[in-house]
Amino acid sequence: MQTSVTPDAISAVLSNPSFDSSSSDRSEIVVQVVDLKPIGNRYTFSANDGKTRVKAMFTASLTPEIISGKIQNLGLIRLLDFTVNDISGKSTKYLLVTKCESVASALDSEVDLEGKSEEEGGEAKRQKLDHSPMSDVVSTGITLKPKQEFVAKSASQIITEQRGNAAPAARMSMTRRVHPLLSLNPYQGSWTIKVRVTNKGVMRNYRNARGEGCVFNVELTDEEGTQIQATMFNDAARKFYDRFQLGKVYYISRGSLKLANKQFKTVQNDYEMTLNENSEVEEASDEEMFVPETKFNFVPIEELGMYVNQKELIDIIGVVQSVSPTMSIRRRTDNEMIPKRDITLADESKKTVVVSLWNNLATSIGQELLDMADKSPVIAIKSLKVGDFQGVSLSTISRSNVVINPESPEAKKLKSWYDFEGKETSMSSIGSGMSPSAKNGSWSMYADRVPLSQITSNPSLGEDKPVFFSTRGYISFIKPDQTMWYQGCKTCNKKVTEAIDSGYWCESCQKKDEECRLRYIMVVKVSDSTGEAWFSSFNDEAEKIIGCSADELNKLRSEGGEVNEFQTKLKEATWSSHAFRISVTQNEYNGEKRQRITVKAVAPVDFAAESRLLLQDISKKNTSASH
Repeated sequence: MQTSVTPDAISAVLSNPSFDSSSSDRSEIVVQVVDLKPIGNRYTFSANDGKTRVKAMFTASLTPEIISGKIQNLGLIRLLDFTVNDISGKSTKYLLVTKCESVASALDSEVDLEGKSEEEGGEAKRQKLDHSPMSDVVSTGITLKPKQEFVAKSASQIITEQRGNAAPAARMSMTRRVHPLLSLNPYQGSWTIKVRVTNKGVMRNYRNARGEGCVFNVELTDEEGTQIQATMFNDAARKFYDRFQLGKVYYISRGSLKLANKQFKTVQNDYEMTLNENSEVEEASDEEMFVPETKFNFVPIEELGMYVNQKELIDIIGVVQSVSPTMSIRRRTDNEMIPKRDITLADESKKTVVVSLWNNLATSIGQELLDMADKSPVIAIKSLKVGDFQGVSLSTISRSNVVINPESPEAKKLKSWYDFEGKETSMSSIGSGMSPSAKNGSWSMYADRVPLSQITSNPSLGEDKPVFFSTRGYISFIKPDQTMWYQGCKTCNKKVTEAIDSGYWCESCQKKDEECRLRYIMVVKVSDSTGEAWFSSFNDEAEKIIGCSADELNKLRSEGGEVNEFQTKLKEATWSSHAFRISVTQNEYNGEKRQRITVKAVAPVDFAAESRLLLQDISKKNTSASH
């Protein structure tokens, strides 16, 4: 085994980038790790061959080996897989190391092949090597350039020494009792958390009935990967806006918690935090090595349809099938050109989906993926928005996080499946399962088809998050005396109130209008051969069920005459068959949890499609019976 740096390896690689793809040369590329430093969840270093240095970076998949001490500062590594990239905006290059192995642990100092020759004092040099504890590692011809500022440490040693050498006040902050986010609740007394700012919002101004103000929020992540959203208003917002810096670690105390508003929350936590002007926020400058573990809640590609155009963000894991070049897209709001890159992912469901990387993710992570696309890496992405472009599509947002080749059971299982089966399997796009007539991204009415009894017999459905199904049934009853609509703003559709003088006031738009529009908010009873259930339906879906707008139905109700046209209209709507896409959630009423079924989409029954669905079910049952 080679135990010395490879002379002139850096120069050869930089002058001939194709050198990195030559398997015959690759075993000869041994360099020394110098200036090992953490940057987020990765590490940068300088690769040294004794004559030349070049900036380099380890991918996140190698971080565990650095933390464990296998790869050390001043140690020797053999480069097994790497690429040569240009530093953006500069003429210099850097190495992106995706795979390597440790050849030797840390040397006493930096390797230097340009020292004195044998004739100019080589004897002293040999004596130094002969008495060096690393003499079995460093081959003849390598001299060690003493550099006291370089100290060989593993990541864990660095953390220990930082704590030991810290000032008394800093040591006290390290010994304080830190609570994990998972343990916090609204009824807890004093607590202190140690978190990294993983997303920072912009300062927003608002205006409501109580006056004007400002607000901003941050997303905080602790070492276990648990996240929480913290919100600050007015004085607290102005006090902490500049103090909170993206990526830095803080000790926080004297905040309050409350149940999270599911409509606006962006992280998976039952609670949200509020900080006021008396809250304590102290930067943990001694915790640069503190790297939160990213926790994921993966959604299989074949189940993405139920999240289309929903507010809920999802996490995904998949094998990279293809990576596009960088494109420039003009943003409508300000005409600014922003970079975009599309990647296609596949998973064990044998479905593929296109993920759009935007801004920095397109140029940094996207370029890294393009360079290694032929190796079919596995990537995990946190916080993606599900859209309806080409049926189903995914897009990153400002808080999205991409991890390449994560060290997780899911990633290992997926990679194993792809290597032994998936790469030879025919894949289909998840978008092909969409209904052709779906203009608003609604999922096919023939996916996840269930009878009503399957929903009503399981009262715990939707406890953690909404679940989605398709079903077919008849409108069996519509209560004529229920509140069937509300007065809505003609601009934003939000509820309006009658103004004192005349017209209607919209709190959302902060304006008065002389007219309003009635919008449906009603319940209908739906029945099928297995049972019945009450469905909540809103304006667009209710219009398809009733057959007219709320304004038109209200006009029929107010008209007199011998024939009650209002009742007739409701009777015409009953016992009509529809295909429904529904969500099932849990609502709390008077301390009791109740199941709520909401209509997300409604369509006439396509009897040809229904027949094909029945034939598929018969075929599946016959196949299972034969086995």
